[in-house]
Amino acid sequence: MDSQATETKLSPFERLCASLEIDTRMLAMIGALLIIWFTLNYLTDGIFFTARNLYNLAVQTSVVGIMATGMVLVIVARHIDLSVGSVMGFTGMVIAFLQVHAFTLGAAWNWPLTVVCGLALGAFIGIWQGWWVAYRGVPAFVVTLGGLLIFRGAAYLVTDGRTVAPMDETYQLLGGGIHGSIGATGSWIFGALCIAVLLFNAVQGRKRRARFGCKPKAVWAEALILLVSIGLVCGFVMVMNSYYKPKTEIPRGIPIPVLILIGVVVLMTLLAKVTKFGRYVFAIGGNPEAAELSGINVERVTMFIFGVMGLLCGVAAVITTARLNAGANSMGMMAELNVIAAAVIGGTSLAGGLGSIAGAILGALIMQSLESGMVLLGISSAMRQVIIGLVLIIAVWFDVAYNKNRR
Repeated sequence: MDSQATETKLSPFERLCASLEIDTRMLAMIGALLIIWFTLNYLTDGIFFTARNLYNLAVQTSVVGIMATGMVLVIVARHIDLSVGSVMGFTGMVIAFLQVHAFTLGAAWNWPLTVVCGLALGAFIGIWQGWWVAYRGVPAFVVTLGGLLIFRGAAYLVTDGRTVAPMDETYQLLGGGIHGSIGATGSWIFGALCIAVLLFNAVQGRKRRARFGCKPKAVWAEALILLVSIGLVCGFVMVMNSYYKPKTEIPRGIPIPVLILIGVVVLMTLLAKVTKFGRYVFAIGGNPEAAELSGINVERVTMFIFGVMGLLCGVAAVITTARLNAGANSMGMMAELNVIAAAVIGGTSLAGGLGSIAGAILGALIMQSLESGMVLLGISSAMRQVIIGLVLIIAVWFDVAYNKNRR
């Protein structure tokens, strides 16, 4: 009776969302993104929706999106990481220095070794910061604020402020440059694989519901979601294939940084939803004292949360140095603003215990769309910072209001 009474109080739109099992907050974010896109396209006289701009937008979103997935876990556990931009800059400078100056093993071994060193360095820095937070009780705000200063200075000290270039030609492909994509055929093959995964998950989901005695989703709702998802996959592939290499009719296809982002999203989603570690993170964010009393090693989990964040900063550093074809000590400057804003706009609650990887990617896309649109409109850097700051304040206000209404 209670559930029936609750359903009667819902509006038709809310009942539709409940049938489709769609989070109304996520739907509101998608609506906001579409409004931003169409507004920017109108203001830029159609330039925003050109294949070239959308291709660049996808590549730019990859770096912020990768780090935002880690920031979700950090904020869910009731912490913050202000050092992500500096860690990315420092690891990027180390990768560039090792690749250009330190190793003499030849190109076939050079760049893979530098990538491994960069990822290991990023993870080590994250664990080191996490150790101070978890085992020495220093607030994450203070530790990572110190890290912001330390590693920004260290990035300068690696080469005394000099830019290091050029990177290995194969390594440059990871940045999504002229040749850093998989072409039309590879893109359609990848799209077909994504569609196959969507179909497989839909079938397996219905089987799991039946096996555990849960109410299955309505067939029409499942079919509608599948059709929309397949349409988005096909549309994305078509847009990426509509951007050609210079002075040719050869489609670029999906850029490699986007493939890396998709891989990170899949792995981070599995880490958050399937593994014990992910469940522990959300349990700690919901109630740290109860989590500790239930037997969770809060200190160790906290330390490894920052380790994952550092590792993802290393991944972002690889993409950035490959795209720039250089290591510059200014890499990652103010990136922490975009990363934190992407996580918060994506629905990660600053109160802890609530957040999603998919939401963070959507938040990163909103942030980069605003950034890209403002650049196309010729808005100054100072004014862009003002606008992004206002967006962040509004996002946090929306988070507070949304949580209050839920209660």
